[in-house]
Amino acid sequence: MDLTHARVARERDRVRADPAVVPLINETRDALGDAFETDVDHVTPAQYRDAVDAVFADGDVAVNVAALAGLLRDLDVSDDYPGFVVDEILGRELAATIAGGRPLSLLAEATFHFADVQTHGDADDAAGDDDLRAALAAGFQTRLPGWDWTAAESPFAVEPPGDVE
Repeated sequence: MDLTHARVARERDRVRADPAVVPLINETRDALGDAFETDVDHVTPAQYRDAVDAVFADGDVAVNVAALAGLLRDLDVSDDYPGFVVDEILGRELAATIAGGRPLSLLAEATFHFADVQTHGDADDAAGDDDLRAALAAGFQTRLPGWDWTAAESPFAVEPPGDVE
């Protein structure tokens, strides 16, 4: 894989234009909301595109997201199951990279598995295609607002101590 600026830009455009990601984000949010007995806001296509743009605006993140997405897009394994481990590893890493630092990256990794169970590719799809969509959905659903617990300041924040003389 040759990662150039142009290749990263093409990957951004592919991620940004995938029509399956926003519905999967919202299906995942609905299912998680039911599981945790809470309402979670849906994501609009515009919110998704803006978040993709933000991820790819950070060059260090962009090159890693492009590489992981490209690997998943090209990953195929005869009979798929033997490749289960590698597509899970790549999917978790992609979701975590999109979501950002801890604790969001860990939540995105866990959400990847949840979204992956709901995602099934067509018979003609490469083995990594459904994992790519699940990773995009998990990473961006975690990154984007809509969860009540992320809307308020944490009750565990501690103010820095005053100056000591």
